Amino acid sequence: MPAPETAGVVRRVVERWHDGQHDRVDDCIAEEIPVALLYNEIPFAVMMATPADLEDFALGFSLSEGMITKPDELELVEVRPRLEGIELAMRVSEGAKGRSLGSDQQRLLPGRSGCGLCGARTLEEVVRQPPTVPVGPKIEESALERALGGLRERQSINALTGAVHAAAWASTDGAIVLVREDVGRHNALDKLIGALRRAGIDATTGFGLVTSRASYEMVTKAASAGFTLLAAISAPTALAIQLAQSSGLTLVGFARPGQHVVYSHPQRLVAGAAPT
Repeated sequence: MPAPETAGVVRRVVERWHDGQHDRVDDCIAEEIPVALLYNEIPFAVMMATPADLEDFALGFSLSEGMITKPDELELVEVRPRLEGIELAMRVSEGAKGRSLGSDQQRLLPGRSGCGLCGARTLEEVVRQPPTVPVGPKIEESALERALGGLRERQSINALTGAVHAAAWASTDGAIVLVREDVGRHNALDKLIGALRRAGIDATTGFGLVTSRASYEMVTKAASAGFTLLAAISAPTALAIQLAQSSGLTLVGFARPGQHVVYSHPQRLVAGAAPT
């Protein structure tokens, strides 16, 4: 069987058992490798990530971590394959926070695929109050239903491996515009944020959808990027609800076909006929 062409996917021979029978077959496996982020050659963090859409990841991570405040402050991204993983060597402009990194500002720990705070050293670094989001559009529940259906069809890595999260951006009518995938839910969202900014899409012209729980860092990243509504397929945490409430973000959890729960600022999600 030929090697897959999908970035972030490899093939491995496995023993597959079913009804007492087993065969040796090729299987598609999601890649998870260390990705080191360097700003002007100074190491900042190592995240376990899926090696796909890394330029989007570099931009989205830099924005959500406050290393830059606008896309043009990220002047260059060089993807450097290494024996142990991949380096994302970024050059940021004068005045950007990432430009002034020193040894006393480096993260101390690597970020694991399920971790959004590894390496943070103070409570202030962990729980950052996101800015207040714009008013944003009203979204009909039929648009949310349409986005849920469309997302399932756009998860190419997960369709092969069943092992990654997705973050998607949908227009106000529920059409999926962009999808990014990663073994880490927060990495997928960073990739989506980067893709949105690279495409010049205004974050207030639609809504976000993630195939994970809505933890506090997902809310922080979404609000910081200007999202006004974030829908998660799984549950939110109490801190995520608190941060969504204080920042003005509409937070939706348990978003499934035919049902959802709104945890904050419900005024943006309005009743509408279910799609056929």
